[in-house]
Amino acid sequence: MANPFLAMFQRPILRRRNARRLVIESPGGINDERFLDINGSQQWVTIRGQDRANPVLLILHGGPGSSYIPFTPWLTDWEKHFTIVQWDQPGAGKTFQRNGRADPMGLSLTRLAADGIELTGQVRGLLGSPPVILLGSSVGSLVGLQMVQQRPDLFRAYIGVNQNSPGSGPVTYQLTGQAARQQGDRKALRLLQDIGPEPSRWSIAQHQRLMKLAIRVTTGVPDMVHDLMLPALMFSPHYTMTDIMDYQRAMTYTNRQLYAELRSYDQREPRGELAIPVFFFQGERDIITPVSTARAYLQHIRAPHAQFVTIPRAGHLAEFANPARVLHELLSRVRPYATSPTFRESQRLG
Repeated sequence: MANPFLAMFQRPILRRRNARRLVIESPGGINDERFLDINGSQQWVTIRGQDRANPVLLILHGGPGSSYIPFTPWLTDWEKHFTIVQWDQPGAGKTFQRNGRADPMGLSLTRLAADGIELTGQVRGLLGSPPVILLGSSVGSLVGLQMVQQRPDLFRAYIGVNQNSPGSGPVTYQLTGQAARQQGDRKALRLLQDIGPEPSRWSIAQHQRLMKLAIRVTTGVPDMVHDLMLPALMFSPHYTMTDIMDYQRAMTYTNRQLYAELRSYDQREPRGELAIPVFFFQGERDIITPVSTARAYLQHIRAPHAQFVTIPRAGHLAEFANPARVLHELLSRVRPYATSPTFRESQRLG
């Protein structure tokens, strides 16, 4: 991305270009955006695709509180093969704008999973009960695993992209330090020393500082903030500058609400066996949700099929750093489970 000042001049042109990309003209297509009443709360949902006969891909955003709807122009190729459902979870995006801090239900991972299950049922009702594939990204991967554990009958497969995994905090700290030393970044090393290596002692401010350092020292892949998040927000045809400011407010609020739960969450859930195929897609240079801990986590999940996929030229937010490669993996490895009820692989790959 160009610097933010130049982006302001580019913004009108690129917003118009993205608006043209988002037009769906195919006879069987769908472009539905609305608030749905989900367990008593008005929540924003978008449903887009070139053919309603395609399987549904329900995307759970991360953050927490970081809507992925601004990335919609980046996923138009995906819409040829899937009906893409995106959802501004409570505490994110337009749902936060509608309900704000007054949401009486409060925020928790359990609540998000319950709302996600309710949303899935409503989407299936709207679209005629199509097969649904669930994609949980980053913090959304914790919500996604709860959903498929509780209601496996609703889904054909689960994909964790940027999958959160147990033991990732110390590894992120270690990898950030290694990268900072290789780059001679003394300022980063001093900040890491101040933060300390023990995740249980990190304040929310220290955790956020570590995440920023991890992004800064990751090289050779798109920068998660300047190359991914900021362009998506700045050039979205549906986001005003007020919307962008509210987006940041939502992330700040939701991080504060969920931080204690995220820090103590037993990430080895779900225990036992999952009834559907499970895939982890991890960026090869992701040090926020590291490859090593995600791969080890998958070994603790029993499922009919489990497979680990490394996404090249990607760090965190692999699905937007390299959307073409992620689409290829979705089509070749995951979509057959939605399109053929008899499709099975007997060999477990990890």
